[in-house]
Amino acid sequence: MRDVEFLIEAMAVQLRELLARRGILAPALVGIHTGGVWVAERLRQRLDLATPLGQLDISFYRDDFSRIGVNPQVRPSELPFDVDNRHLVLVDDVLYTGRTIRAALNELFDYGRPASVLLAVLVDRGGRELPIEAHVAGSRLELPAGSHIQLAGPEPLQLLIQTAPAV
Repeated sequence: MRDVEFLIEAMAVQLRELLARRGILAPALVGIHTGGVWVAERLRQRLDLATPLGQLDISFYRDDFSRIGVNPQVRPSELPFDVDNRHLVLVDDVLYTGRTIRAALNELFDYGRPASVLLAVLVDRGGRELPIEAHVAGSRLELPAGSHIQLAGPEPLQLLIQTAPAV
């Protein structure tokens, strides 16, 4: 897998082009804790956006909350801008089943009604359980069932891939 900073640069190029095609001049970036926040901050810098970064902790919005309990490191969500009628870019590190993104959208809409929400992810690993698709992805790859990919950081950012043992 390529260097994480290279993937973030590729995301920035794709996102800049997508925003230009849609005529969006000043989007607000919202990162999903934890890896999505790290990626979103780097994208915000590369895109030279003045709007402060929004951060979501979706712990209370997960659909498996009743099964696994509360994440022991729940952080407050911070959206230092008005969500209503604003174009948002939701950023996460890895897109897999789509359930994290569904939870993040539920939380975002509790803050207001955005004009639009684009999805940018560092890695789209396939395996969707919900009809959610990234507009921008640094990399798209297929991993065998039982494999895991995780972003470690914040300095340096590294992708850790654990493949499932062969059967």
